[in-house]
Amino acid sequence: MRGSLEGIRLLTGVIVFACGIAAQSTAGDIVNTGYASYRGNVSYSNTVAYLGVPYAEPPLDELRFRAPVPLNTTRVAWEANGQVVDATRYPEFCIQGSTGAGDAGGAGSEDCLNLNIYAPYGATRGSNLPVLVYVHGGGYFYGSPSTTPFDQWINQYPYVVIVAVYYRLDSFGFLSHPDFRNGTLGDNNAGFRDQIQALRWINQYIDAFGGDPGKVTIDGQSAGGSSVELHLVANEGNQTLFSGAIAQSVYRTPVALPEETVPEFDFYANYAGCGSGGLAEQMACLRNTSIGTLARAQDAAHYNDTLRYHLFQPIVDGAIITDYPTRSILRGEFKNVPLIVGATSNETLADGPTIPAALKAYFPGLTEFDLEGLVSLYSASGYSSTDEQTRIATGEPSVRCARSIMGAALSVRNNTWTYRYNQRNPTQAANDTAVEHSAENWMMFQGTNLGFNGTSTFSPMTAVEQAFASELFAYWLSFVRSGNPNTYKLGRSPDWPQYSLTNRSRIVLQQDLHNRTTASGSYTEVESVAESLRCAFVAGKEDHMQA
Repeated sequence: MRGSLEGIRLLTGVIVFACGIAAQSTAGDIVNTGYASYRGNVSYSNTVAYLGVPYAEPPLDELRFRAPVPLNTTRVAWEANGQVVDATRYPEFCIQGSTGAGDAGGAGSEDCLNLNIYAPYGATRGSNLPVLVYVHGGGYFYGSPSTTPFDQWINQYPYVVIVAVYYRLDSFGFLSHPDFRNGTLGDNNAGFRDQIQALRWINQYIDAFGGDPGKVTIDGQSAGGSSVELHLVANEGNQTLFSGAIAQSVYRTPVALPEETVPEFDFYANYAGCGSGGLAEQMACLRNTSIGTLARAQDAAHYNDTLRYHLFQPIVDGAIITDYPTRSILRGEFKNVPLIVGATSNETLADGPTIPAALKAYFPGLTEFDLEGLVSLYSASGYSSTDEQTRIATGEPSVRCARSIMGAALSVRNNTWTYRYNQRNPTQAANDTAVEHSAENWMMFQGTNLGFNGTSTFSPMTAVEQAFASELFAYWLSFVRSGNPNTYKLGRSPDWPQYSLTNRSRIVLQQDLHNRTTASGSYTEVESVAESLRCAFVAGKEDHMQA
């Protein structure tokens, strides 16, 4: 009897819900997905930000450490009860890990599988606007879409829909074990699977926001760029989830085998007080342990250099990620889509007292023979200073060579463009003239600098900086709209040359040197033969770098 009453109540709620949507869906800041109606925040007169729209079930309790479960739209409709759901404020971000700067993680929520959707005011089904899906960086262990707002992009170019994805991080998203392969006790790569589920939700429902599900470009920076690379080579089923890709400063982190992460799992479980018994008992304990305890355990693993792999990140699970990404790319096993890929001028992600020590810490699988070869490749005689030598010798293997490796391979099948971002973050110390990792984020996202535990500080931008940011928006969104960064570029911007094996031209992105808002400082250059050869050597070490 109780089940029947609940069924009647549910049916009544859905009917009331549908009638409510019919009466309220005419406003330009409200969308009807078919199961719920969402009201967004009108951030500019022509821009609406729908913040915190769920795309999967909350990964709580027994769903902790498991693949995402598709959103129960019947439940969402029942909970809405015919009312328009408020989507005008940022949701809680996913549980954060330490940035590695001595801070503690732990802020955020497990109930975080949401999207921020930015659309032109009044966009509806039938608008058929191309879609940009952005995956934030942060090493897979911190970061939040609230630090990468896209309101200004839509305000200046209201011809697209942009979606920013929240996905589980650190141990909550990437706890791994070889016995997770059958999915009984847990799932490897849960955080990456979150991204796939987000793309599936977008494929099904983005038309309600004015988007075209058949014209989706994925984009990401750092770990987001790494995610884009993984999506290009991942086994994501027969459904086409995207048709273009932008990979910014690809984080070439090792993608370990499950067996290699067992010591990390054991350390984590023991630190959390769940080291006793078999794996089933350990997982039951971990699912009943507080977020605070798990946050401390994942931070402890992060700082434990005795572990070969001490970061919870994507692994070769054999099902979705079937091999090291560079090896898949070199074999030609990638999705055939147009690509933009690039890096900043001076970035590196490997650090240590010497070049061999930095590379060994970053790529623990490198042998002494590998390191000798790399040191010889980057010999001091080829550089003007020790700093330049170190930055290039550690920066190319850890991030920059993705530009050459991915650009060369994908250009054989489709249109490809590469870039070198050459504008330093103006909030850096005055004596730091390098264009560091993430420098473009400051320019693209309203002067943002990431802080601890999902926070960010925004600083004012000058008119010249705003003009340069607008130039970047135009290139990026031209690619999203047409598959070519030149089609809708600003008139003052130079043509961005296509990259190929026979013409390794790229664009250098920077603001006008004379501080004019009406002129572009960007120009084109050719990737040097020396850089191409060094990156070919790096690509040949994929088995030991595991990147």
